[in-house]
Amino acid sequence: MSPGARNYWKSHNLKALPDAVIDPLVDAAGRLPSDQCELLIAQMGGVTNLRAPDATAYPHRDVEFIVNIHGRWDNAGDDQSCIGWSRRLFDSLSPHAAGSVYVNFMTADEEARVGAAYGPNQHRLTLLKERYDPDNLLRMNQNILPRT
Repeated sequence: MSPGARNYWKSHNLKALPDAVIDPLVDAAGRLPSDQCELLIAQMGGVTNLRAPDATAYPHRDVEFIVNIHGRWDNAGDDQSCIGWSRRLFDSLSPHAAGSVYVNFMTADEEARVGAAYGPNQHRLTLLKERYDPDNLLRMNQNILPRT
């Protein structure tokens, strides 16, 4: 990424890649609104899914794939088209998503999905946040808020 580049990312965790997921991805890839936009499908599963969901902060041990929609562009005049492209694709994939998300792939407007990122581990992580970061110093990402 070049300095000053504009970014809007969306992401879904998936348990499978049926045609109903592949078809919108292929269509969106053919209509990239910027030559910097991209789609990434990462394979998970395997050893990642052998751990217990409560073994780490990342609980999604039934996910087989992550789809990242990377909207990137330089000109502020392209905000609407690039963000719209990302959101439309994200929305079209939503019915096939696992309902969970990896916290580092969330945009600033997704605060409501923080619970989906941590799942059943959120309560335990909230207690740790209160103990070690009660002033919320570590807050530059989609983060767990201390209760205090």
